[in-house]
Amino acid sequence: MVDLNLIHSLGDMDAEVDSAVATALGDAATDLNKLVQGDDNQDFSPGSIIKGKVSSTAGDDFVVELGLKSEGILERSEFDNPDDVKVGDEVRVLLEDVEGDTGLVKISKRKADRIINWEAIMKSKKEGDPVSGKVTKKIKGGLLVDIGVPVFLPASQVDIRRPGEISDWIGRHIDAMILKIDEERRNIVISRRKMIEVQREELKRKTLDTIAVGEIRKGTVKNIADFGAFIDLGGLDGLLHITDMSWGRINHPSDMLKIDQEVEVKVLSVDKDKEKIALGLKQKDASPWENIETKYPVGSVHSGEVVNIMSYGAFVKLEAGVEGLVHISEMSWTKRINHPSEVVTQGQIAQVKVLEINKDKQEISLGMKQVEENPWERVAEKYPPGSVVKGKVRNIANYGAFVEIEEGIDGLLHVSDLSWTKKVGHPSEVLKKGEDIEAVVLSVDQEKQRIALGLKQMTEDPWVDAIPSAYRPGQVVLGHVTKIANFGVFVELAPGLEGLLHISEISDQKVEKPEDVLKIGQELQVKILRVDSDERKIGLSLKRAQWAQEQEAREEQRQARPDRKNLRGGLEGGEQSSGLGDLKLGE
Repeated sequence: MVDLNLIHSLGDMDAEVDSAVATALGDAATDLNKLVQGDDNQDFSPGSIIKGKVSSTAGDDFVVELGLKSEGILERSEFDNPDDVKVGDEVRVLLEDVEGDTGLVKISKRKADRIINWEAIMKSKKEGDPVSGKVTKKIKGGLLVDIGVPVFLPASQVDIRRPGEISDWIGRHIDAMILKIDEERRNIVISRRKMIEVQREELKRKTLDTIAVGEIRKGTVKNIADFGAFIDLGGLDGLLHITDMSWGRINHPSDMLKIDQEVEVKVLSVDKDKEKIALGLKQKDASPWENIETKYPVGSVHSGEVVNIMSYGAFVKLEAGVEGLVHISEMSWTKRINHPSEVVTQGQIAQVKVLEINKDKQEISLGMKQVEENPWERVAEKYPPGSVVKGKVRNIANYGAFVEIEEGIDGLLHVSDLSWTKKVGHPSEVLKKGEDIEAVVLSVDQEKQRIALGLKQMTEDPWVDAIPSAYRPGQVVLGHVTKIANFGVFVELAPGLEGLLHISEISDQKVEKPEDVLKIGQELQVKILRVDSDERKIGLSLKRAQWAQEQEAREEQRQARPDRKNLRGGLEGGEQSSGLGDLKLGE
């Protein structure tokens, strides 16, 4: 509580309350009628409140006639509006002291006003009653407010939300409610916050009783957050969500609203139990999506502004509240786009075609490439199957190589179409990235936007005639090992022509691993088992070639032996010993 002496010392009084005032406050502040004497019965004892009349001025001060040839002087500061004081005006003053034989007395109008006002307030006001006054001074813990007497307004009671700097309230007239009256110490504490809360509670009940969904109401913006704004509808705040502010795109509620701004909003929903109200600003106007199919039919072309760019596409505004998405795949027929920013920029005006509309979800799919001619529509004419094209190897994958025929149009050169004869494990064995090549167009799929190319088709298929003529089953040929697999080895018979030597055809003995017997680069004589032109495969055998070699050696050895008839004749002619010995060796 604030002691009255403290209030007086911090208030507008120019001097401390002296003993006369203390007597008046303590004793005959007992009864105002007793203190304020009638015109005919003035009490000139110190501490009395008497009537006087302004008789003249003395410089800036006023001379007050008190009766019985007594006068007093009042300084200008004793009056709230000294310029309005005129000779003849009646005033009530506190008689503080009598100054001897001069007839002058020491008086104070301001102190008299305080005593009269205190007494009047004590008699007319109680805790919970409303009062009004002017904020006069900042003191420790709050403010002094003059409601006829100085009263204390704690800083926590100035407003519903704690103010930043309470000294800004000095000089303002406020309405408040009495929180506490200490009659003994003559202290009064007031609260502006309590007054507002009571008023808001009354307004809230009235608002909840009368508000209805669908009506338009005026309100004041009280707070702005990232997700929306709170609108005071009269004792109750409603939430205006950011998605309900505009049919168009807004980045933050502060783009549209300001604190204390008055707005008209539409009531979207009311929960009286939870005291929650949802408001809308955009719902005051018709949704631009109502006749969207008529305004933007599928297939129609329009101009729009690029308003947002994401990794997956760009949003284009057709009108306020209507935006469509141009997916990255719909930006160009031929360009390989990693990010939409390579094609469009924020604020750019772009020509777009309506591809699809979902009115329920308020979504429009747009295309930019559809506004231009599709170059793939000419690909079949320009590159018919069988034609030879030139291109650059743009990329190599495990399954083949992509060859750029013209900007944005690639053909796929599959690994199986690289060589007629060589088994290609990876395209990099034949091609290099950035290499210029010629290839044959095998097929064109306009719908899937694919072109199949062939490199081996640039030459005649040797499996038709050349290979079957040069390599026949039963032949023993020379080759060298090029690859080793767990099922066998590949043997190159001629440049680019390989045959398979299966593990079972390596040796008469069981072979667990081909690499235990053969090495890459090793030369071998192998026997051709079969030539399959349809499958483009040649089957080889090492052990059968060795068999053939052994058979050939035996045959040569047999043919090299002497004739048995000659051998017998020799024996009969006297050469028995030598010939027998040779036979035995030969046999």
